[in-house]
Amino acid sequence: MDPQPNDLISLLVVLGGLLGSGAAAFFVAKRARASRRRQIEDSEPKSVSKRTDKLRDWAADEDETGPQPDESEPAVNDTKQDKSAQVVPFPTPKEKAKTPPPDTGALKQGLARTRSGWVAKLGQVLAGKKQLDPQVLEELERVLLTADIGVKTANNLLEDLRSSLSRNELTNDEAMWRRLKARTSEILNVEAPPFDTGRARPFVLLIIGVNGTGKTTTIGKLAAKLSAEGKKVLLAAGDTFRAAAVAQLEVWGTRTGCPVVKGKEGADPSSVLFEAVKRAQTEGLDVVIADTAGRLHTKTDLMAELEKLGRVLSKAMPGAPHETWLVLDSTSGQNAIAQAQIFTQAMKVSGIVLTKLDGTAKGGVILGITDQLKIPVRYIGVGERVEDLRTFDVQEFVDALYEKDEADVATSARPSA
Repeated sequence: MDPQPNDLISLLVVLGGLLGSGAAAFFVAKRARASRRRQIEDSEPKSVSKRTDKLRDWAADEDETGPQPDESEPAVNDTKQDKSAQVVPFPTPKEKAKTPPPDTGALKQGLARTRSGWVAKLGQVLAGKKQLDPQVLEELERVLLTADIGVKTANNLLEDLRSSLSRNELTNDEAMWRRLKARTSEILNVEAPPFDTGRARPFVLLIIGVNGTGKTTTIGKLAAKLSAEGKKVLLAAGDTFRAAAVAQLEVWGTRTGCPVVKGKEGADPSSVLFEAVKRAQTEGLDVVIADTAGRLHTKTDLMAELEKLGRVLSKAMPGAPHETWLVLDSTSGQNAIAQAQIFTQAMKVSGIVLTKLDGTAKGGVILGITDQLKIPVRYIGVGERVEDLRTFDVQEFVDALYEKDEADVATSARPSA
């Protein structure tokens, strides 16, 4: 039986209604999804920004506020996770930091506490003395042995004074004082080639040390100084086990206009450093400063990982790292010498950076380090500012260390009993 026209019309009306409803529903759902996407896009950056800012603000100050958590046990690597290095691009030129000229009085001020310690005690022993008798020698020995210069270095200074006495070179307190200054200069003058980033391109500088010494902050200040000299510097975030260290390095990268090569948390540090050197070679950058995870010097397995970093860097670029600097906290006193002794067994350390000299009376440890290890001090930290990370100048340091305050001069002017 053939369908009637009315039936066909009814069928078409039903089909049209169904198609129309489906199309309307499709467009309504599409608009709803688009609206939801816009809401997410509008809200997500704000919350992420707040979390990121909070992390960066905290991380920027972490190295300066004291020892950090023990990171001696690295995180377990997730083999399913992508470990490829990431590159944080160059910030805009307006973000580049400008390093102000050094403050000539900052060094003396930074060494004030050390000078008021064992140096001031030496001045009190020598004040007004017309000759160096056995009693004076005994008092000098007591002061030097209780200072943080180390027993071996203290004995070296005493033997030098005794031999000078036997040659009748020391006739009064001023002569004794001059001899102490001269011998201190001899100890600190370690023969070493100058720090010259122009001898390789890129020049690879590896920074090592224990957590809490100011290692990452030192890297940032070095980057600021080199950038101010016109060098193109790249920072390598080799401390992949501590998210705060990576965030802190990124903050310094933004401040100084330096790119940062980083890996995901728990990634192999060697791969990050390898990627950093290769990128510097490709882009013709001048200097690569590589951060490393802080290690307890008593953890032999972790110290062995430093040797691996050295091997990987030499594969990335023959001759790299061109210098390896050990950052030491001067407030740790004799423990800094112990740390240096262990680190030098694992790595060929070519320089020392001694931080926080302004906050301690134990700055004499610098004598013990150079006397026992024969490693030059490259930089010293005497404050929070970028310019307070100072190139170590032996004569300038000795003059500031032994400079007498007005109270010392008045004491010396009084006749001895």
